[in-house]
Amino acid sequence: MTLRLRDLPSVDRLLADERLAGAPRPLAVAAVRSALEQAREDIRAGRDPGDPVERALGLLAEVRRPSLRRVINATGVLVHTNLGRAPLAPEALVRAAEIGAGYSNLEYDVAAGARGSRQSHLVDLLRRLTGAEAALVVNNNAAAVLLALAALAEGREVLVSRGELIEIGDGFRIPDVLARSGARLVEIGTTNRTRATDYESAVGPETALVLRVHQSNFRVVGFTELPRLAELAELAHRAGLPLVDDLGSGALIDLGDEPTAAGSLAAGADLVCFSGDKLLGGPQAGIVVGRADLVERLRRHPLQRALRADKLTLAALEGTLALYLDPERARREIPVLRMLDEPIETVRSRAERLATAVGGTVEETVSRVGGGALPLAELPSFACAVDEHLATQLRVGEPAVVGVVRDGKLLLDCRTIRDDEVDEIVGAIDRYG
Repeated sequence: MTLRLRDLPSVDRLLADERLAGAPRPLAVAAVRSALEQAREDIRAGRDPGDPVERALGLLAEVRRPSLRRVINATGVLVHTNLGRAPLAPEALVRAAEIGAGYSNLEYDVAAGARGSRQSHLVDLLRRLTGAEAALVVNNNAAAVLLALAALAEGREVLVSRGELIEIGDGFRIPDVLARSGARLVEIGTTNRTRATDYESAVGPETALVLRVHQSNFRVVGFTELPRLAELAELAHRAGLPLVDDLGSGALIDLGDEPTAAGSLAAGADLVCFSGDKLLGGPQAGIVVGRADLVERLRRHPLQRALRADKLTLAALEGTLALYLDPERARREIPVLRMLDEPIETVRSRAERLATAVGGTVEETVSRVGGGALPLAELPSFACAVDEHLATQLRVGEPAVVGVVRDGKLLLDCRTIRDDEVDEIVGAIDRYG
């Protein structure tokens, strides 16, 4: 029998169904109304509308389903910007859970029994790890650069090499940040060659500081020239100007081509800005270290309150930084560093285990660091290759599994897959394969 529009039950009748009894009434009413509207569309199109209560239950489940969900990263990109960048170390998660579960001394000095500063909690750790006089934490590195420029150069000139006027993810451009800070950009040199004399010639009475910007996710090769950081620092100090070094990602231990905050300060930079959630392996944060008088100017600037980090960020960052007191422990326990160092034999073994379980094949591939860090680095890796048709089903499943589609196959790169995630991927492929 063909169902007619007038045969559909009323909203009240559907709400009386015991299957909806436990749902909050406003949500249930909205779900039932939406289910009935979809049923009407089905009837008009000649389709079977099915059970409107089951449809309403499905809509309720969708409303309650979190939008921010866990994803298994099988792309081979260690610091994947779209997938949340760096996964946190257990120590960072413990600290965030401990502080988030109750009250804390975020802005309270328990010794003095008086108001304290949230900026005080990480200063000693960052001073010890970088050799800086002082430190400050904001919500990301773009904010750190913006705050430094606003506090030190508003209404005045900032000298930047043309080869460092970069754009990174989501349209973030250094010239735009300079403009929003109120500082005026003065471009120095050319795209591929900038000399110390270019800076010297550009220094004038309106010059507030020299800004060096790490090229992050690209490199200029061939006929190139840039002054060494120590040379640039000497030039800036001779002119009575501070040198601000924006490292982009940055690192706290030697990782090859990526500059360290300690190295930058030792070379003469007055302030160094870097990220907490890239190669450092912590939560999203912008970290500023350097001269105490300059950091204090940033701390007192009105923008600092708008850009400051929250208690969960500070707790997770403290847990991450504490691991760096023992660099070998940091390499073992911080996921990004562990993946970066993992022997290729271990990655191959994981790929073979996965391929055997799902009937896939093992293929050699190359992983990347991502996040604008070490752009030329190629990490040898192995992937489990399965049929391309699984890509969408795995991506929308629970948990989502995101790999790389290439040459008609879905590659699941095993450098970014944890050992404990292999069985989850096997289960997902069994469901959809």
